[in-house]
Amino acid sequence: MMVDAIAEAEGISINTVNFKAQIGKGFIGNVPVMLAKPQTFMNSSGESVGAIVSYYKIPLKQVLVIFDDLDLPFAKLRLLPKGGHGGHNGMRSIIDSFEGSRNFPRLRIGIGRPQGRMDTINFVLRAFNKQEREELEFTFHNGIEAVRILLLEGFDKSATYVNSTKAMEQLG
Repeated sequence: MMVDAIAEAEGISINTVNFKAQIGKGFIGNVPVMLAKPQTFMNSSGESVGAIVSYYKIPLKQVLVIFDDLDLPFAKLRLLPKGGHGGHNGMRSIIDSFEGSRNFPRLRIGIGRPQGRMDTINFVLRAFNKQEREELEFTFHNGIEAVRILLLEGFDKSATYVNSTKAMEQLG
């Protein structure tokens, strides 16, 4: 959903299927970008991401992986320069496809943990309710701005924007 929001905001058409992914190419500012949405099972995302990175010889520091995270509160963003998989099987697959390298930035989108005894798989796959969709619109707006800052002004400025509480107030 975040990749779709970025594509829409930047006028990038995701209209090609290759490397087991839906792909769109365009520019954010004057920076060429490729947006990719793996079409594998989430746990096998590395098949797609690894093939793209290898084929285009993209330096890992120029790869931004965007993924949902149960360990962050709902609609919270976190931008990190590198790290482990944190139990996320899709990230584990991507790290494996990069021959174990964890040195690539990632934008985590919090989905929180299920309430009560709800099964985690059912929780992750369920549709968002109206209130959650409204909250996510705000989050996606912040995420789009974070990606613009990352590309045009660098990782540190983007991380400060995303990871500080000011990000919420700047748009409010």
